[in-house]
Amino acid sequence: MSSPLAPSGSGPITDPAPLSLCAREPHVPADRLVAEMVPPPRFDSVRFSTYIPDPNQPSQTEAVRVLEGFAAGLGAAAEGSGKRRLFGFGKAPKKAPAGPRGVYLDGGYGVGKTHLLASLWHATPAEPGLKAFGTFVELTNLVGALGFQQTVRTLSGHRLLCIDEFELDDPGDTVLVSTLLGKLVDAGVALAATSNTLPGKLGEGRFAAADFLREIQGLSAHFQALRIDGEDYRHRGLPEAPPPYSDEEVTGVAHATEGASLDAFSPLLEHLARVHPSRYGALTDGIRAVCLTGVRPVPDQSTALRLVVLADRLYDREVPVLASGMPFDQLFSDEMLNGGYRKKYFRAISRLTALARDAGKLVDAR
Repeated sequence: MSSPLAPSGSGPITDPAPLSLCAREPHVPADRLVAEMVPPPRFDSVRFSTYIPDPNQPSQTEAVRVLEGFAAGLGAAAEGSGKRRLFGFGKAPKKAPAGPRGVYLDGGYGVGKTHLLASLWHATPAEPGLKAFGTFVELTNLVGALGFQQTVRTLSGHRLLCIDEFELDDPGDTVLVSTLLGKLVDAGVALAATSNTLPGKLGEGRFAAADFLREIQGLSAHFQALRIDGEDYRHRGLPEAPPPYSDEEVTGVAHATEGASLDAFSPLLEHLARVHPSRYGALTDGIRAVCLTGVRPVPDQSTALRLVVLADRLYDREVPVLASGMPFDQLFSDEMLNGGYRKKYFRAISRLTALARDAGKLVDAR
């Protein structure tokens, strides 16, 4: 079989072999795990000034006002702190700063909670190394990688910790993180959070402040809840998910796209079990597109939860996903979609579908 010719006819094209996620086993030092706790790339440029409040929802304007004041207050509180506090050493201040040490953004889907949370991170007057931003899952993964005490020591010198999508569906993880946050509050760290609602609640996906404040127990007094009303983006007519491509199309795009990875879906799921979820970000370093063949329903919940984390990291990094096999809305069984982790699975489906739409441009470019 002859090689394809270049457009000029001068000679054969040698396509670079695509990368493989299965061939990667990243070892990430602790300092990188913490350094990467910043808003994801899609929220690099957001600010309070770029959040456009709905004029029919005054709570959105009020949330911006309160959060701007909260960020300014953190700067004022830091002026009197000594250098001994930089890495959590020394005694805590005798008098706590005035006002709440935490804010909780309470609202439905698509009202801009993550935009506001990232804007708070950007607006807080501190070096990036003194403020952290991550999802609840990333925070629990950090504890798993570093250990509880080391995580406390590492984050105690921070001025602000932002937690997006605080998950209330796993009692064990909720208690773990609640205990961690208690230690950090004692060390003078300010907190900000959004959360998912508990499963089975009336009006699920709308407001969760009562659930959140109850689950964090002794920390509730430290939080001011900001209710943010608005339209649910899921009712705005998003495009339907594209159908899967053929194995040949996916493989062709992988070979034609610089920085693309190519993996069979089942071996990739097995590989994820050998890589700690805290390293899934590093697993995708330098990847410009993910190409998967033979997508099929995930076999069990542990595998499904690992896939959710990978989907989050790919979505954060805006990496398109091109796939053959079954469509992404058939990844999870009805039992999974009706169980306690269903919000995670629906989020993964939504995000992978968005990345699959992005991947269509790679096919069109061939």
